[in-house]
Amino acid sequence: MTVYFGAMSGTSLDGVDIVAVDFYEEKPRVIGIESEELPKKLRNELLNLCSPGFDEINRSQKAANELSELYALVANNLMSKLKLAPKDVRAIGAHGQTIRHNPQFGATTQLINGSLLAELTEVDVITDFRHRDMAAEGEGAPLVPAFHYSVFSSQEPRAIVNIGGISNVTYIGGAGKSEETFGFDCGPGNMLMDAWIMKHFGERYDKDGRWAASGKINQVLLTELFEKEPYFRRVPPKSTGRELFNLDWLESKSIQKVPKADVQRTLLELTVCSIKKSILDFCPSVKEIFVCGGGALNPLLMQTLKNAFRDIKVGSTDMLGIETQSVEGAAFAWLAKQFIEHRPGNLPAVTGAKGFRVLGCLYPA
Repeated sequence: MTVYFGAMSGTSLDGVDIVAVDFYEEKPRVIGIESEELPKKLRNELLNLCSPGFDEINRSQKAANELSELYALVANNLMSKLKLAPKDVRAIGAHGQTIRHNPQFGATTQLINGSLLAELTEVDVITDFRHRDMAAEGEGAPLVPAFHYSVFSSQEPRAIVNIGGISNVTYIGGAGKSEETFGFDCGPGNMLMDAWIMKHFGERYDKDGRWAASGKINQVLLTELFEKEPYFRRVPPKSTGRELFNLDWLESKSIQKVPKADVQRTLLELTVCSIKKSILDFCPSVKEIFVCGGGALNPLLMQTLKNAFRDIKVGSTDMLGIETQSVEGAAFAWLAKQFIEHRPGNLPAVTGAKGFRVLGCLYPA
């Protein structure tokens, strides 16, 4: 076996996922996954650090250490579950937690302490995947399309849609032509829905879309959210995050007289509208769409997406051999492998970088 771990805590801030991937054979094989919810106090602090505030540097340092300790706990549990020793894991690709992403001036911040994670796991750690692409004038995101291309190419043009906190799309040209592969962030995925239900019910997410299903789409609000937001009209390469799509952004709109459940249903429709516009505008030849990420587990979201693409096959990446919740973690395992083998981890057509670059920094065990 040639095992790498991919560690992820996404923009939804629901927890830490670590995926073990065996790259021994031509097609990578997920051999295990371990997850742990973020403690409420740490989650709240990470959310707060996404906006300017008091004593940010000290708070960020402390949060990075706490998050790295949680990564280490999950990684060590996964090694134990799979009966692997640290020497059996070639490296851990750890993205960390994004609290700021500002490609417009070449800056990004992911909270992670690679040295501490390496110390606590006794495994080489690769982190800081975005800065090298940004140094080459790229957006530094999204990072997963290069992995999507490597494992999901086919004879038919297809799109891989990842719906996490943010939704992003990867277009893969027919016959796996790398020059026809590109991707970008569509807009909010689960992020706004999660923030809205957290505010009103203290729940981290709308399980199965049940609250959204109890509401109705408010077309006036949807027009304000979708038609009047410049991001949705931008041409790729482009990336976004909590810097734009957050609770303050939502509450600046005309929601005061809209029933709360209707707001939730409209936010779900916003996610689908942004994905649909992205694919129709920039990936018109797509024959198949495969969804991964937490959004793939929301039946209402998936059905609404299928209704939006009646003439295109819509399914989940389970159908392609990688379970929906494992794809993004597996991507960071792959990025770690690319670094170790001194191979590029970016696609310039995705990020806008001047060329292919090896991404990441090594923290030896």
